Amino acid sequence: MQFTIDPVRVEDGEAIIDIFNHYIENSFAAYPENQVPHQFFEIIRKMSDGYPFMAARDEDGRILGFAMLRPHNQMAAFSNTAEISYFIAPEYMGLGIGTALQERLLHEAHKMGITTILAGISSLNSNSLAFHKRRGFVECGRFVKIGRKWGQEFDVVWMQMMI
Repeated sequence: MQFTIDPVRVEDGEAIIDIFNHYIENSFAAYPENQVPHQFFEIIRKMSDGYPFMAARDEDGRILGFAMLRPHNQMAAFSNTAEISYFIAPEYMGLGIGTALQERLLHEAHKMGITTILAGISSLNSNSLAFHKRRGFVECGRFVKIGRKWGQEFDVVWMQMMI
């Protein structure tokens, strides 16, 4: 499948939130229990302000997935560390889009002087844990039973990659 990766635009907001809402409703990949309104895009956009926020698009411009970096901590002591998140439309999983988005973000992070990438992943999201491990992330910590969704507790597993 052919796709391009470029910066997210304001007009991408609805498609991005629709993908995010799929994961809210169907998985532990996104933490809210209920769908978020399309206006939530502005919150996501502000979280990544000053950091790469990318979309994968097909030949017709349709959003296939998105990924972003955001600061791990606003203090200058952590300026070389960023957190990564990505969500791929379910019908396009397994086609290399997540890998391509990750590679692009890592390239952009390196240009910014970022040396450490962190991913906080639900312990109930085995696909994401396996993806990160395959891509060179290592588990560096775990907060036990700090999350709850649909009445089920979960750990947040922290994974790290040095770039």
